[in-house]
Amino acid sequence: MEDLWVSFLALAASTIRLVTPLILAALAGLFCERSGIVDIALEGKMLAAAFAAAATAYVTNSAWTGLGAGILVAIALALLHGLASIRYNGNQVVSGMALNILVAGLAPTLGNAWFSQGGQTPMLAGDARFPVIVLPGAATLGQIPIVGPLYQSVISGHNIIVYMAAVAVPLVWWVVYRTRFGLRLRAAGENPHALDTAGVSVAWVRYRALMITGLLCGIAGSYLSIAHNAGFVRDMTAGKGYLALAALVFGKWRPLPTLLACLLFAFADALQIRLQGVVLPVIGQVPVQAIQALPYVLTVLLLAGFVGRAIAPKASGIPYVKDR
Repeated sequence: MEDLWVSFLALAASTIRLVTPLILAALAGLFCERSGIVDIALEGKMLAAAFAAAATAYVTNSAWTGLGAGILVAIALALLHGLASIRYNGNQVVSGMALNILVAGLAPTLGNAWFSQGGQTPMLAGDARFPVIVLPGAATLGQIPIVGPLYQSVISGHNIIVYMAAVAVPLVWWVVYRTRFGLRLRAAGENPHALDTAGVSVAWVRYRALMITGLLCGIAGSYLSIAHNAGFVRDMTAGKGYLALAALVFGKWRPLPTLLACLLFAFADALQIRLQGVVLPVIGQVPVQAIQALPYVLTVLLLAGFVGRAIAPKASGIPYVKDR
């Protein structure tokens, strides 16, 4: 029983680490989609932020400088997407996919040109990475049966971005549902004509939403390269931006249900890591590729079963043209 509890704690701690970029990216998507902008470029912005953060952190030997660079790059890409979607009324899906393709090729190319390591950045160490934070009393409370190891192993022992993601969920809920900006944000996605009639610029609301999207994607991407890992590698986001978008749809564009969907996907990811190489009764050893596909198969099954019940914001994906 004790070994089972230890295994559960390890799985829970891994789930928390893996859910951090998912929830940050999903909340990023919530802002832009609530404003009426479809953004499938969450993946590209995360990948660009991961590269910028790792490269900057290596040069400056500062994780905080790397985080700032990652955020700035992601915001710049978000504004570029906004320019195509809002200013020029372009196809939002095409614009987002173009950004994903651009970053997927540009980041490794720059990495190879600057560091000559096959598109990767050098390994980060010391102040170039965010350290693990041990919460007060973790060692003392860890001696208490059941509750102590839960606090010591699952709640304590993560880096600052993990705790930022935990705070982001209630903060986003408050912004979206309890502030004037949140009301205007939802109006821009549901009825932009009414918002315009009230004298509020729909374009400005959407640009601000995209800047917040860039901010959160920048933090998510930076987490991957300078907190969860120790550098940038090619395609290190591994579809996490698309998984976050799927979680957002599954959560019906609301923060708390989206968090639960992200936790489900992260749990499946953590579970598949521990199932690799395990021999199951009757079945035997399952191929590693089949186990690695578990989170993505789960995503397809959930969306196939529930996406029809999720209703997107009415103006989502529709360029707003002001009546003259």
